[in-house]
Amino acid sequence: MKVDPIEDSKDKVLDQEEDIDKPKGDRELPRIDLNYILNEISSVLSFKKGILYTIRELILRPGRSIRTFIEDDRNKLVKPVIFVIFCSFLYTVLQRFLGFDDGFFRLEAEDKELAAMMIFSWIQDNYGYTNILMSLFIALWIKVLFKKYGYNFFELLILLFYVSGFNMLVYALLGVIEIFSGIKLFSAAGIIGFLYSNWAIAQFFDGRRVLNYFKAAISYFLGLVIFTIAVIAVSIVIEILVQ
Repeated sequence: MKVDPIEDSKDKVLDQEEDIDKPKGDRELPRIDLNYILNEISSVLSFKKGILYTIRELILRPGRSIRTFIEDDRNKLVKPVIFVIFCSFLYTVLQRFLGFDDGFFRLEAEDKELAAMMIFSWIQDNYGYTNILMSLFIALWIKVLFKKYGYNFFELLILLFYVSGFNMLVYALLGVIEIFSGIKLFSAAGIIGFLYSNWAIAQFFDGRRVLNYFKAAISYFLGLVIFTIAVIAVSIVIEILVQ
């Protein structure tokens, strides 16, 4: 006996409508209760997946874990854009609350209305978006120097989002330790961040090759330089236009 495909599709639609009309208690989807909330919290704070798992992997094997996220499994690590924005937001909150002097992108000028000062002030207030913007410039140089590995521009952005986010956590930790211990640690934050980024990027491609560490350092340095030049250039253009 042949089944009319049109009638069969109508029956499926009717079944779906009946499921929608069922009382909440008759649906298979579990209700949101205390156990559900606790399970969600435990999944986020678990070392098997979520934020703590992501941090652990970025400490132990950053390059390899990010490569695994891109190529094999995207369920365990926190999503890269969320990670970099969350870490940057956490850093900003701690810096504002505790008052440690970060020293990033800090310029002194008598005229606070200068475009350059306004732009750098925005950068200090929005490290999450700033890290994303800086990653664009660094990714371009990584794309050039590591071209033979075949990763596209957006995959390299994922790499840098995780690296930048983790660096912000390290900076926040150093700032907190400095405030409560009095030991001047934050002055070394830039060096630590550069070395970690160099290690993570080189490991992402092939950590066994010494040349990759030099290429990673060059890519990161040139990306930061070009980003800073771009910010200054934009500020100069704004000043010319408003005069």
